[in-house]
Amino acid sequence: MNTDYKHIQANIYNFQEWISETNPEVLKTNFENLLQQSKFTLLAFNEHHFEQQGYTCFWLLGESHLAIHTFPESNKTYIELSSCNQEKLNVFKNLMQV
Repeated sequence: MNTDYKHIQANIYNFQEWISETNPEVLKTNFENLLQQSKFTLLAFNEHHFEQQGYTCFWLLGESHLAIHTFPESNKTYIELSSCNQEKLNVFKNLMQV
């Protein structure tokens, strides 16, 4: 894992999106692949399956974080990526549109 320090301007860029996929395993696999393809630095991952329904997970990134929250009763999932690296965030957004 490369966590070399790089001085940057204090900015955070955000991307939020609602999607229709709610399967936790599909979400985890697909979004980890998107983060890797976007060259984000993955530091940690955590997840929680709610007793009745629903799923939340997040990746702690060297550049900030990605959080996912499912609402299976509404057939939708909210994703939010925050990053101090606008280039990587733009790559992620472009890959989401493919």
